[in-house]
Amino acid sequence: ADGHPVFGNQSTGGSQSIRRTFDPFRIAGATAKVMLISAAAAKWNIDITNCSAENGFVINNLNGKKLGYGELVEDASKLPIPKDVKLKDPKDYKIIGKRIHRLDTPAKIYGAAKFGIDVVIPGMVYASVSRCPSFGGKVKSFRADKAKLVKGVIDVIEIPQGVAIIADSTWNSFMGKQSLEVEWDFGPNANIDSDSIRNSMTKFLNDEGSEIELRGNPDYNLPGIKTIESVYELPFLCHAPLEPMNCIAKVENGRAELWAPSQNPQDARTQVAKALGFKEDDVIVHVTLIGGAFGRRLVSDWAVEAAVIAQKTGKIIKLTWTREDDMKHSVYRPASMHKVKGSVDKEGKLINFYHHVIAESITAQRFNRNIPVKDADIGEGTRRLTYQIPNMKITGTIVPTHVPVSWYRSVYNTQNPFVIESFIDELAHLGNKDPYEFRKALIPKDSRLRKVLEVAAEKSNWNSPLPKGRGRGIACFEGYGSFCAEVIEVSVITNEVKLEKVTAVIDCGTIVNPDTVEAQLEGAIVFALTAALKGEITIRSGGVVEKNYDDYQLLTYSETPVIESHILTNFEKVGGVGEVGIGACAPALCNAIYAAIGKRIRKLPIKLN
Repeated sequence: ADGHPVFGNQSTGGSQSIRRTFDPFRIAGATAKVMLISAAAAKWNIDITNCSAENGFVINNLNGKKLGYGELVEDASKLPIPKDVKLKDPKDYKIIGKRIHRLDTPAKIYGAAKFGIDVVIPGMVYASVSRCPSFGGKVKSFRADKAKLVKGVIDVIEIPQGVAIIADSTWNSFMGKQSLEVEWDFGPNANIDSDSIRNSMTKFLNDEGSEIELRGNPDYNLPGIKTIESVYELPFLCHAPLEPMNCIAKVENGRAELWAPSQNPQDARTQVAKALGFKEDDVIVHVTLIGGAFGRRLVSDWAVEAAVIAQKTGKIIKLTWTREDDMKHSVYRPASMHKVKGSVDKEGKLINFYHHVIAESITAQRFNRNIPVKDADIGEGTRRLTYQIPNMKITGTIVPTHVPVSWYRSVYNTQNPFVIESFIDELAHLGNKDPYEFRKALIPKDSRLRKVLEVAAEKSNWNSPLPKGRGRGIACFEGYGSFCAEVIEVSVITNEVKLEKVTAVIDCGTIVNPDTVEAQLEGAIVFALTAALKGEITIRSGGVVEKNYDDYQLLTYSETPVIESHILTNFEKVGGVGEVGIGACAPALCNAIYAAIGKRIRKLPIKLN
């Protein structure tokens, strides 16, 4: 659907799509059903209790006659909308919970599906943008002479984001961009790099941090306890979707029309209207298929660029970012550092737990807000842990990095659960306990989290012996209204990690389509393994070093392990799925490496040498 407030929140993020729409869609369907039955009953002059609906028809149970929904829809639309409708009992579901093949799969397999980058509008021309290599930089001056000599180049103009090259094809626009001469004002961030950012976080490691959550009274001076502390580090990450940012924009007569592969069409309307000086009602966003997003397309900078170029040139503009644009001018998953400390008693029971999160706040940066740490997004995944730890303190420190950050698949749940689940493993070994049994003892018996943990251990044959150089790691995660546990098995030969198998168990409440749940779970695992093994954005001279898939690599098919998915069935409230498989993945992997060779991984990506 086009982006419009009438539809409510249309963004696809936070694993909310099914969670947010499940009940409203059921209510809408049940309401329509009652109205169609009422319309048919009126036509037949019978009581609605003598009617039923099935397979697109309303049936007269007295004589077997039937009327199609299409025949009834006009009359039904004139009836008052019932306020309270009875929803189907879960035991009567006929479609929900069944494996249903996606209708759009064949078109995607055969290349017939049209993504944003495939859309063509008659009369459009093509654009690319040259942007300053450093964050916050701008154009000082530029020479367009050579660029305008490139075949097919129509115009070269300056926009707030850089210099736009307009041509008769995407390729010619790219070629013109290569010939463009720009002198940049590198701005206030030209001297930042990965080391300076790391140093800005390191200096807070010995601070207490601002309180996020407190349980009990942590005391590390109790007699007979054993205490350890560790520091964990995680890098900036890029979403790196296969389809680069692109958008078609048409601006004329005070109105803007966009064709955009957007996760957040209402934000695109808002940002484009603001940039053009229009009312939001004068901006139309047609949402296309998306070739990967993972949070990147929640931000609409690329749509704004296309609209601004269209307004300045008076032409229909198709803007396409290069892969290098996409990698070097994105918005990134924040880097973070963590100090953790914990104690076990003589019986190996966990007594104290402390976690200090040091990171940039996405919300604070993107909305220019001063947010109390207690409520900040950096604490995602640390609050209200199911683990029954008697004495626990979670704190945080927000550190501006001057690197543009934004939402990323599972956001801070790609970081904090990694630290927690890895350190829980450290504490299990400190107390001479099996990592699975140690976790299980911390979780209430009736918890859904405990159930997925138990099933993961069972299905992975947790207690079966493995040869030298091979190990299993376990971790669990609760979030987005769902529960997940994963056991990962690896072998390590001469500092090379080979992924052997992933056993994943998910409880996401009522399941709409098991095929979709499995696909999302497996995709999340591959996404998380890629980040843990290969993902790192480095900063130099105020900009991103990595530029393409050669230096920001993805997990290949041959590197991908066997993934065995298990879905627990129940009729609990619908939970999210798209991000739930990520939180447990990296810690399970690193715990497996420790089990295999005794090396503890506290810094990602994993580098054994």
